[in-house]
Amino acid sequence: MHLLIIEDNKTLAEALSLHFRDGGHSVTLTTDGEQGLQFLCQESFDCCLLDINLPYLSGLSVVRSARQSGIQTPVLMLTARDQITDRVTGLDAGADDYLTKPFDFTELDARVRALLRRTPNLQNKTDIIGQLEVHHEGQYISANNENLLLTAKEFQAFKAMFHNRNQLVAKANLIDQIYGVGADINDATVEVLISRLRTKIAPHGVTVKTVRGLGYYLQVDEA
Repeated sequence: MHLLIIEDNKTLAEALSLHFRDGGHSVTLTTDGEQGLQFLCQESFDCCLLDINLPYLSGLSVVRSARQSGIQTPVLMLTARDQITDRVTGLDAGADDYLTKPFDFTELDARVRALLRRTPNLQNKTDIIGQLEVHHEGQYISANNENLLLTAKEFQAFKAMFHNRNQLVAKANLIDQIYGVGADINDATVEVLISRLRTKIAPHGVTVKTVRGLGYYLQVDEA
């Protein structure tokens, strides 16, 4: 599962990111509404966790603008506002569910699962790139009906590039998505990870290309 978290409380944002990454999921994290809306409109996510009180653009404005642009990503609003009128306003703006702070992570997980059940086309979606089949629900990749033996971090690296396959993924962004924001990871660790991933997927028509000093992207090999 690929989640977008838009939350300006950095402690909570990092806790959410760590929670879902520990569960084997890919996470994109931002702390302001304006950038969050850009992510939501430009990338493919299975679910978005969205705070209401955000800098630059409120959560209500984010979800309202996304829906007006035709974005159907399930949105779970996270907020300290617990009045019925606040919940109604959020749902009317386009949110799919509403969870008040503080909350229990088990309830959060249950609500995310419920949102995905309502959108089986997202939960059960399988994409194809080259000769590879990307199984989003099961968090694995197969080729010729055989699973590729990827580690969790190799799969996260692949998904980060796959979800941004029309553009370069900066090395810093890749580190954030795989290891968490602020993780003390050196370049050599990432390069070894990418090298292993490249070796495993190259026989199946997909290459990880390196732009030295900038980042990586996926390229489908010509037949």
